[in-house]
Amino acid sequence: MGLFENDGAADLLDDLAAMPEERRLGALRGVLSTAAAERDYLEAPEGQMAVAAAALTAAARSRSACPAAAAYAPDLTVPVPPPQLAVLALHALDRVLAPDSELAELWDESDGGQEWLAHLARLRAELTGDADRGGEQGGDQADGRGADRGCGPVPRP
Repeated sequence: MGLFENDGAADLLDDLAAMPEERRLGALRGVLSTAAAERDYLEAPEGQMAVAAAALTAAARSRSACPAAAAYAPDLTVPVPPPQLAVLALHALDRVLAPDSELAELWDESDGGQEWLAHLARLRAELTGDADRGGEQGGDQADGRGADRGCGPVPRP
């Protein structure tokens, strides 16, 4: 059910962990672009990777721990992405939710489909900034380290 609990996301995390940090935003952009630009049937693995890339983008924008960090990629860090990457992530999510998407079809046929859609709705809200409008400002730490950290392990106090 989780955004990273599938083979496509695991492949993406493995690929990101194997490359230098400065190349990771480009890799996320590539995954998101591939999904957003697909005009034919979007296969499930590409959809899974796009959802995971969107989740990593949202976490890096909010300067919080990567949502996959604890179980799947504990040392993965992603630099703070430019705003255009969040827009691309939204386009990729739209494509994943389109009628000619295998991942959307699979979830539509499952008992957990509505819960999956709720996860994606929360992810969309994070990408658009709607999740932050509840009064909490975007994750900067008092010592200023949060301002450019991006998505990565959050040190325990």
